[in-house]
This record gives sequence, C-alpha cells and structure tokens, in this order.
Amino acid sequence: MIVKFDGNECIITKEKGDRRYTRGYAEAESGFLYTLLQHIKKMGHDVIKKRMWKDGHMVDETHQYIRTRKIEKGFAIWNNCYAFYDAGEKFNSLKVGESMDLSVQRF
Repeated sequence: MIVKFDGNECIITKEKGDRRYTRGYAEAESGFLYTLLQHIKKMGHDVIKKRMWKDGHMVDETHQYIRTRKIEKGFAIWNNCYAFYDAGEKFNSLKVGESMDLSVQRF
C-alpha cells in the first residue's frame, strides 16, 4: 500500500502482496482504515481511528475516520462515499498499481 496526500485527497495505491479485507466480526472498511492508520503513523503523523459520531458529527454510528490526535492543527481522512461502498472492499477490487482516494479535511 502506497499512501500519498494530494490537496484534499488521500491517494492509496495497491501493491503486490497487500492483504485483503473481508467482512466478518468487523466490517472490511474498519480493517482497511487500521492498515491505513499504520502507514500514516510511519509517515510521522500522530493519528487515531475513531467513530465520527463520538466527535459530534451527524453520521451513521458505524462510520469511522482517521484524524490527528490534536484537532487544532491537523487533518481528518474519511470515505465520503460510505453510504455507497465499503472502502476495504473497493481496495480488494483494485488491481496492482491501481489507486483509490479518500477525502481529506485540514483544520
């Protein structure tokens, strides 16, 4: 998985050997976001994965996002098409070298 920030997008490119995310105990998007979180931490950012409604956002109870621990000067990454597709399943459908994007909001 290659992670790159470009303006208001987080572009994720699939590499050979990337794991697949399946529905089971947790949704596929949750596992995908956790792996993405680990890659962003390696880039030097202090980020957490959290359910959006716990921060006061008016969204589904299961919608999760990655955000900086300190909100003052940070960013948030989320799947803005959450109602239409699961990001983990979309990542599974990509071929090696193909990319997908998630929304980024900077504050």
